[in-house]
Amino acid sequence: MTGPADGGRFRVEGTSGRARAGTLRLARGTIHTPCFMPVGTLGTVKSLTPGELRGAGVEVLLGNAYHLYLRPGTRVLEELGGLHRFMGWDGPILTDSGGFQVFSLARINRIDDEGVTFRSHLDGSLHRLTPELSMEIQAAIGSDIRMAFDECPPGESSPEAARKAVERTLAWLARCRERHEALRDAHRDAHPAGDGLLFPIVQGASYEDLRLESVERTLALGDWPGIGIGGLSVGEEKEVTHRVLDAIEPALPADRPRYLMGVGYPDDVIEAVRRGVDMFDCVAPTRNGRNGTAFTAEGRLNVKGARFASDPAPLDETCDAPCCTDYSRAYLRHLFVSNELLGLRLLSLHNVRFLIRLTSQARAAILRGEYDRWADDWLSTYRRGSPRPATEQTEQEGEDGSC
Repeated sequence: MTGPADGGRFRVEGTSGRARAGTLRLARGTIHTPCFMPVGTLGTVKSLTPGELRGAGVEVLLGNAYHLYLRPGTRVLEELGGLHRFMGWDGPILTDSGGFQVFSLARINRIDDEGVTFRSHLDGSLHRLTPELSMEIQAAIGSDIRMAFDECPPGESSPEAARKAVERTLAWLARCRERHEALRDAHRDAHPAGDGLLFPIVQGASYEDLRLESVERTLALGDWPGIGIGGLSVGEEKEVTHRVLDAIEPALPADRPRYLMGVGYPDDVIEAVRRGVDMFDCVAPTRNGRNGTAFTAEGRLNVKGARFASDPAPLDETCDAPCCTDYSRAYLRHLFVSNELLGLRLLSLHNVRFLIRLTSQARAAILRGEYDRWADDWLSTYRRGSPRPATEQTEQEGEDGSC
């Protein structure tokens, strides 16, 4: 079983209200929280190199078991030394179990208590994914943090469907732990950088009592090194997400990192940090960047707008990314209306850097003991420039397979 020693990897350095600043020590590097993890679903953060990500201050990336299992496949990853060596990234990697993608992307044939039978979204081939196979895939990837295989129901599931998903997730968690430990013991000498930490995932949709039960029963199954919070930002209203986080925060271990899965819009990150969350991932920065939308301190900005055709100003005067230090809004607009690849690369890197800077600023405010005041001021400025459509949270089912 995951033991108490794993909990010692995480240290809370300071608090401000429920917001926390911490450090998570892993063999491949230390993660400073709150932290944002760019999504490298297929072993790449779209259009960006590992060197560019390091330069932007990224400390940890996310990969996905479902996608990497289908392509390039576990045999290739094992033969080439795991995902770190394969993609040229020497920092920590967290892998999603593949559960969310199976339910959102694949053409599912059957879900049962043993696992999921599905057809690949790539070629229609038939596959069977179980908790045990998810652990084997993540071991082949060689990730530093591995997520348990779970059932992720829609955000507005019925109580009955949410209950079934919680029960199945807990049963699968026990099987994940057993297989994870067997793989660790069998390959103890083969992984000098460590065997990977197993994080469980709390489910329960929008039902506070079920969420709290999921937390309690998850903690009863093991002394986990961290906790994933799944099944939020999957279509429900933001207020529901906030209410669920408010309800479960007191029940979560204070000395373990908390990872809110699939959340990465700037205002959502700020509100979740306020509610005690430490880690985030999302494709939002790169997806928005590819489509011409930039995150700025004064709200989101679509650089394709005609008003920027002759604007000599930088995209964001407060940003130190090349997009802002070296180029004008007019040039960025020119790149996008001309379909030049440089534009989407620059904006993608800018948005990643924006979220890295944002979580660093949040950490500093926590350590100063003034997070709530800082967050209120920041959100007031940001939201004035960012009218947000109600459908924005449903972007998880996109090409990348997660938010």
